Order: sequence, then C-alpha cells, then structure tokens
Amino acid sequence: MDAAVVHKLGELPRCEPFPEPVAGEGEVIVHVHAAALKPVDKQMASGSHYASPRQAPFVCGTDGVGHLNDGRRVFFGGCRSPYGAMAQRTVVPGAFAFPLPDTLADETAAALMNPGVSAWLTLAARAKLVAGENVLILGATGVTGRLAVRIAKLMGAGRVVAAGRNQQALHSLSGLGADATIRLDMAEDELREAFVREAGAPGFQVVIDYLWGPPTEILLSAMTSHTFAAVGTETRLVQVGESAGPTISLPAAVLRSHALTILGTAGIPSREILADALQRVLACGAKGELKVDTVAVRLANIEAAWQQNHSGSRIVIIP
Repeated sequence: MDAAVVHKLGELPRCEPFPEPVAGEGEVIVHVHAAALKPVDKQMASGSHYASPRQAPFVCGTDGVGHLNDGRRVFFGGCRSPYGAMAQRTVVPGAFAFPLPDTLADETAAALMNPGVSAWLTLAARAKLVAGENVLILGATGVTGRLAVRIAKLMGAGRVVAAGRNQQALHSLSGLGADATIRLDMAEDELREAFVREAGAPGFQVVIDYLWGPPTEILLSAMTSHTFAAVGTETRLVQVGESAGPTISLPAAVLRSHALTILGTAGIPSREILADALQRVLACGAKGELKVDTVAVRLANIEAAWQQNHSGSRIVIIP
C-alpha cells in the first residue's frame, strides 16, 4: 500500500510503499478515505511533540475517516505505531472507530472531528465551563481556536473574547459568536491594557490557551494584582498548544495575587468522555453549527502539502 512515510525525525514525509497492517486482538483495519493534516501531525513527525515516535520509519497522521472490512464508515484514531492515518490502510483499536452519519462528507468529517472534539473536551471536561461564564480564547484564528469560539457560545458562555494575530481572521469571528477581539501584534503595554479592558470587572473565568510563550506571559501580567484585595473571581487557564513558544516565565506574584488554576489538556480521556464529546461534535456538524474549510490534496503530493499553510482551513490528505 502507499503511505506518507517518515524515515528520520525532522524530514519531510514521502509517499511510498509501506507494509500492509495486520489487525491484532481487539483491532480493526481501516480503509482510509481522508486524513486531515494538523499541526500535531507535523510536531509528531519533527520529534518536537512529547508523543513523537521513537523509531522510524513510520506513517504520519493521527486520525481520519474510512471504512472497515464490513463496510461501516467510521472516524478513527489511535493508530498503532508504525502505522498512521495518511495511508491507504491503517490499524486501530476497535474501540476507537466511531460510526459516522451520512450527512457528513469524508473531507468535512476528517477536518472537523479532531479539532472539534479537542475544543469541546477542553471547554467541557478540563475548563468545566458553566453557562454564563466569560471566556478568553488565546490563539483564536486557527482552526481549533475558531471552533473553540463557536463551541463556547454553544455551551452558553456569557462573553467570549477572541485573541489572535491575523486581523482579517479576527474580524470574521464575530459571526461565530465572539463578543470582542484582541490583536496580539500590539505593543506589550497596549496588549496588557487590552486584556485588562476586555476582562472588565468580572474577569475571565476560563482561558483556553493555544499559544503559550510571550502572549501568555503578558496575559498573566495583566491578571496580576498590585494591591491586597478580596478575591473576585477564579480563572481556570487550560494550556493546549505552544505555537508562540514552549515555555513561559511565571512570577510567583501571579499565583499569589490572583485565584488562578493552570491546567493541561491531560492527554486522552476515557472512552466514555471521548465518545460523548464526539457525538456532540457530530450532531453540531450535521446541523451546520460547526464547520471547517478544507483543501483536498492527494497522498502522492504529501511533500508539497506538508510545506503549505492555509490559515483558518485544513489540508485533507486523500489516499
């Protein structure tokens, strides 16, 4: 079969023959229809992700859409190494092959499910968003950030503030439910003032952070109180991505002056929690409440696709 194969961490994948997968106990073979090319796929292949494969060669791709030997169409994840989603066939645990409705096309489902479920789990399972709470999406112009804005509103957030660098993309977020936007390319003092202004007296109860690095440091600086004051609100910051930097400097004063809890996404949840989030995203996708723009690319052109960047949309690899 053909697959997107990496022979050394950091090198571009190539479309070439790869051994056929064989299902073990509890596993199923998936005949792949489509697999979205996501930032995490590039991180895994570069060796920069904590879960990057330690042995090569391996096939790229963490999840996708396909059909099983019995014809059932599914969204799948959890490919057994060295197999991945960007291939004609792959092997996954049977428990991580979820039926798909006919109303969602292959490319749409492949592009939507991973970032949609990720955003849903981050808001519901980790941040435990309660209706009426105020939310800041830090890094809202990417695919997952845009979905997080929309999902926060669908969950009943009182106010959603979207922060990002792409000014054109920021303007479009009001249509997804953003009540205000913050440009992250401002000078540091201006950005700090913008965070303070948009937080207002109630503050942000939830911050979903896809950036980390300098923007998070400025946000934390804006949250730091310089007087002894009664605690007004607690902020739950969920660290999801690191597109602006892998580390931050965290002054002790931030934690002592503000009721702040910093959480991680904590890997893969239980199948029950994952399945619930997946069904909710499927339902919203089927109704048109959640959407992702897609660009289809054949597997044979994986090297070129790997080097492209379509802001706000997803490249979908078609075997």
